[in-house]
Amino acid sequence: MSQSSLNEGEPSVHASAVKVGPLAVLIRGPSGSGKSRLAFDLIMAGRAGVIDRAVLVGDDRVHLATVGDEIEVRPAPRLAGLIEIRGLGIRHCDFVEHAIVGLVVDLDAADAERLPPPEALKTSISGVEIPRIPVARDTLPLPLVVAALTTTKSSSSVNPPGDCLKGNGNHMNPTIATE
Repeated sequence: MSQSSLNEGEPSVHASAVKVGPLAVLIRGPSGSGKSRLAFDLIMAGRAGVIDRAVLVGDDRVHLATVGDEIEVRPAPRLAGLIEIRGLGIRHCDFVEHAIVGLVVDLDAADAERLPPPEALKTSISGVEIPRIPVARDTLPLPLVVAALTTTKSSSSVNPPGDCLKGNGNHMNPTIATE
């Protein structure tokens, strides 16, 4: 789908998106689950240097399109540059016109677990597989998203020191549970 074919008449999805570094974090969830809050928290974490620079793509409604083997997200035109900040209302915010989705965060996810199985950590949008974080209703999403953006994926239950920015990952011996 060409970029020019995305327009106001095409369907949008109820989600928010923030471009963090080169890729976007797509935030999905039911109304009132904290999509706008997480979007704003990511923008502030980017300003604080906790994560790469973070810029709003869209809040509340976004358009998704398959571009090659990637999913592109764009703001709904009428909402471009607007973000809801609970307690302050709708505010203007810097935004980008499009970004490639690199991570999906599902708030109030029914399948959220402390140690999720590998299949829960990915989702498919229009046939494109994307890393995913399922977040339980009672869990703060920002630390999970920051961890996903700033640590590397381990191939086992052991995270060597190089996997964490400060070198203090989970260094449990995987055989402890079986000894």
